[in-house]
Amino acid sequence: MPTPEDVKQLIACGLACEVLEVRGDGHHFEALVVSPLFEGKSRVARHQLVYAALGDRMREEIHALSMRTLTPAEYAAQRNA
Repeated sequence: MPTPEDVKQLIACGLACEVLEVRGDGHHFEALVVSPLFEGKSRVARHQLVYAALGDRMREEIHALSMRTLTPAEYAAQRNA
């Protein structure tokens, strides 16, 4: 059963992130992913990048992943709001 740290490490290895936070119980996870690679991409395209970083583990071990995917500018704007 994957831990939040396992999920965080998988995402970090496959995607350049400025901020990466993962919480979860082994089956259901929540992630905040801030990456410059999200610039100009739709929410669906951003999620696809995260799913690609997780690879087969997304289908086999991680049953649910809720994501907030932001660019660094979006993240900064939310923190300053």
